[in-house]
Formats: sequence, C-alpha cells, structure tokens
Amino acid sequence: MIVIIDYGMGNLGSIQNMLKKVGVKSVITSEISEIEKADSLIFPGVGAFGNGMKNISKMKLIPILNNIVIKNETPILGICLGMQLFSNKSEEGDVKGLGWINAETIKFKFDNSKIDLRIPHMGWNTIKETKEDPIFNNFQEKNRYYFVHSYHVVCNNKEDILAKTHYGYDFASMIKRDNIIGVQFHPEKSHKFGMQLLKNFTEIC
Repeated sequence: MIVIIDYGMGNLGSIQNMLKKVGVKSVITSEISEIEKADSLIFPGVGAFGNGMKNISKMKLIPILNNIVIKNETPILGICLGMQLFSNKSEEGDVKGLGWINAETIKFKFDNSKIDLRIPHMGWNTIKETKEDPIFNNFQEKNRYYFVHSYHVVCNNKEDILAKTHYGYDFASMIKRDNIIGVQFHPEKSHKFGMQLLKNFTEIC
C-alpha cells in the first residue's frame, strides 16, 4: 500500500486521484500505525519550509519517518516542499530539515541583470535527465511538468541529482539517493507526464 503522508501541507486529494488513474490504491494519513505498514510513501508539500518541519515535529512523525525511510529503506517520493524537506536546511527560516540528502534549499538568485524572470518559477518547464534511472521508463523526449516554487535544492553531492531544469540557470529538479526520490515539480498537476512518473514510482517500489 502506498501511504500519502498528511502533515497539513499538500495536494493530497490530487495525488491520490492521479494514482487511481494508474490503477494504484493509496491511503492519506498521518497515523503512525498506518505509516508503519506502508510499502512506499509519498511526501507532498506546498508552503513554507519552517511550517512544514514544525508540523512534522508537532505530529511526532520525524522518528517514525527516520526509522522507515533510513533504517528500513522504504521507498519515498517527495514532491515540491516535500523534496526540499529532505535537505539539511533552508534559507527560508532557520529550521533544520530532515537531512536525508546532503543539500541545502536556497531561493532563486539571478545575479545577471539581463535575466528578467519572475519568482516564483511558475508554469510548465522541461527536465533534463543527468543519469539513467527506472523512474524515467517510458518517458518521452521532452516531458513537461508544472512548477510552482521560489526555492530550490542545491546538492552537495552531484551524484544525488537525477535531473535538472533551466530557469535563469540550471537547478536540480529531481534528486535521488538510494530509496529516496524527490521532484521539485508537481506530478499531480502535470497530466500524462506526471501520471507516467507516478506509475514508474509505484512499479519500481
């Protein structure tokens, strides 16, 4: 069973509906007893880094998540803020992240005066794979995904970067370390492209 973790910050229903379309059952929950039974996890998120970590801590989810993800190596997919929370810390506040990926979350910075781009990065954009991975099975040449974010993850280990996207400069739009996968975009808002990615995630689990 796929568990979509409800910590009060995510498009939970949209993700569950997309999973239904690919024939996969899931449950939305914050109950520790249910999370412990998960074959795989989806960790969504919309909003501020500090609020996300505050909610997770308040709900006493950090110890169980560390046990399931790090010790038991249960596959997990982080979406948008969910991916950012995998990092060590963020410029958005002074709260520590989960620290599962050796990375920091920073705000877009366009030093070149010729670059006139709005923040947040909002709308459709493509990704460029940096290495082969089963998550890319049956991908089209130019898969497009829907982004809404002002911050992005900077990995200290380049091997953790799975794909990049260009917005003023290249940033990590997909990351992976062992059983941990993160995507900066919203597959639940990305139509057939997001559907294929979620299907691939469920199959490799």
